[in-house]
Amino acid sequence: MQLETPPTEKRYEKPEGERRGLLIVHTGDGKGKSTAAFGLALRAFGRTHVHGKRVKVYQFMKVPTARFGEHRMFEQLGLPVEGLGDGFSWKSKDLDHSAQLARDGWARARDTILAGDHFMVVLDELTYPLIYGWLPLDEVLQTLRQRPKDVHVVVTGRRCPPELIELADTVTEMTLVKHAFKAGIPAQRGIED
Repeated sequence: MQLETPPTEKRYEKPEGERRGLLIVHTGDGKGKSTAAFGLALRAFGRTHVHGKRVKVYQFMKVPTARFGEHRMFEQLGLPVEGLGDGFSWKSKDLDHSAQLARDGWARARDTILAGDHFMVVLDELTYPLIYGWLPLDEVLQTLRQRPKDVHVVVTGRRCPPELIELADTVTEMTLVKHAFKAGIPAQRGIED
């Protein structure tokens, strides 16, 4: 490990631009995309719910009855999470039905974004319905461009379309360096559920 000297001077100038809603994308093959988005949702919820603004999480691949760790915790806090899908595509019994669920879910998410009542809207795993062709990319991009100026939107998922990356204000690519699953260790509850 290489040691560094702690900085003693600020390394950047404070931006002078206008505060506005951001489009944030977490993509890549590494772990942590949804986790990072949930962290932002919690941070936003902690700052804004006392001021009357809301935060909403839509999960495009999770079933509405999902009870993963984030669902249990968010429920206790009063932060709404809505599953819009029917699970992983390889578990789907009817991909046409999965596609329709994505379209119906997108209509709800789009309405939430455009209404402007939310400080932040998380679109977890949105990239999958986009790359599967279940949602029209142009419509999603148009909605994100037309959202009210104070609405933050966070998008997660692998293989994010370049057009969405171009539109985004902040993009983080999670890079897979090493993963326990590849060493034969199964998914762990509370870590990957």
